[in-house]
Amino acid sequence: MYRIGIDLGGTNIAVGLVNEKYEIVAHHSVPTGASRPAEQVIADMGDAVEAVLSKAGVAVEACESIGIGSPGNCDSERGVVVRAYNLGWFDVPVCDILQRRFGIPVRLSNDANCAALAETVAGAAIGCENMVLITLGTGVGGGIIIDGKIYAGMRSAGAELGHMLLVLDGEPCTCGRRGCWETYASATALIRQARQAAAEHPDSLLARTAPDQITGLAVFEAADKGDAAAQAVIDRYCQYVAAGFTDLVNALAPEMILLGGGISRQGERILAPMRDYVMNNCFGQKDGAIPVIKAAALGNEAGIIGAAAL
Repeated sequence: MYRIGIDLGGTNIAVGLVNEKYEIVAHHSVPTGASRPAEQVIADMGDAVEAVLSKAGVAVEACESIGIGSPGNCDSERGVVVRAYNLGWFDVPVCDILQRRFGIPVRLSNDANCAALAETVAGAAIGCENMVLITLGTGVGGGIIIDGKIYAGMRSAGAELGHMLLVLDGEPCTCGRRGCWETYASATALIRQARQAAAEHPDSLLARTAPDQITGLAVFEAADKGDAAAQAVIDRYCQYVAAGFTDLVNALAPEMILLGGGISRQGERILAPMRDYVMNNCFGQKDGAIPVIKAAALGNEAGIIGAAAL
């Protein structure tokens, strides 16, 4: 039997047909068109499902279920996207709509939860029962797996890990609070920190780059060329990320923490100092419950595979 995974994003809808080995055997992607009414977007999701089935030559009757990974707050029990601001969705019963169309069970969870689940069935955390996935992008996303299952919390509102407090009265966050981990550990935060360093160090390579052209990758490239200001930004950024990891270790004692997002492609360059920070700062230090900390493995496939695994 196959399963269908839908990775619903603010920009694209990616749909995959997944086999029993959690391999994507057919794939189709269409623009989300998030400014449109939810009903139109969901109709396109259904059309994308049919396109995937057609590509694979598989009938819907050969599929066990459909899973959806959506941004925002998702009520998994009711199959409702409660609020997804980048889609403009509020209380949208997406599962009921697609279940009526295809006649097979449809499941829903937050996209970061799906990515975490995917890593446990097909990625870097296969066989791991208790783990946390952190994705560094525009914000800081998080997914928690406890006893092999997604931890969603009351009203499926848990695992908003980017909004743990890191600095009291610190940088303003999009959530309305100040000092959230996201405001120091996201890729967006890294760019802000690099622009600040460029202003403070006019002789640095960062200062020779137009502010609107300073990207996360540009910071690492400047450090590769020996720019001390860029390296200092990276060193401090790694501490910000690792400080959040340390809080997760103290609260959850997971077996593993996986790092996802484009920054994770820097590999051991950032992972090694993060491990050192956690070991030296978690409860019990080197004798504490130190998890494996490494990069996630599935990249853009995680959303589809995790949704299918719901």
